[in-house]
Amino acid sequence: MSSTSSSSLVVYVVDDDASIRDSLSLMLGLAGYQTQLFADAESLLVAFQPQWTGCVVADLRLPGMNGLDLQAQIRNRGSDIPFVVITAHGDVPAARAAFRAQAVDFIEKPFDESQLRAAIDAAFSLERRRAGDADRRRELERKLARLTSREREILGHAAKGLHAKEIGAVLGISPRTVEVHKTRIMEKLEVRNIGELVRFALLAEERARSGSE
Repeated sequence: MSSTSSSSLVVYVVDDDASIRDSLSLMLGLAGYQTQLFADAESLLVAFQPQWTGCVVADLRLPGMNGLDLQAQIRNRGSDIPFVVITAHGDVPAARAAFRAQAVDFIEKPFDESQLRAAIDAAFSLERRRAGDADRRRELERKLARLTSREREILGHAAKGLHAKEIGAVLGISPRTVEVHKTRIMEKLEVRNIGELVRFALLAEERARSGSE
């Protein structure tokens, strides 16, 4: 089960116009979305938590830091929470900058409810997929942690296409011992074929590289 449920997804609205904040809160609340409201980018940054999930709906022009700068600040904090940029002053450079920073949409005011909801729903889909990917990765890492150092060595060689005799020659052990290890590896990782083994081998290589940096 994904760690990001619909109940944990929140729309974080950032707009300096109180009437727009209130209308968006009412509109989205009636549609079943949870919202939190902020009058400026700085207020959101003060409150921001890395574990937040959902999306940020931010006006492009804000007092102080603008919506694109807010997006950059959130990215610099290591968060991939999706952004929907809204503006009454849209232009091509601003839209390009927003999309380069992976904004889900760039919506010009006045916009209709269906347009905003479609953007938010797209953002929420990204969040659920991202959470699902993170859950699957954690499960892979949990299984990989079951292996001994010798089993990891054999996993790496097997994933490169080496046969038991070749792996044995490299490691100085018998082909029979290699086969015993491979059986244990497949049991511990709960895999059925070489394709699944390769996935674990790539993850092991990635972890080894990140640990040496």
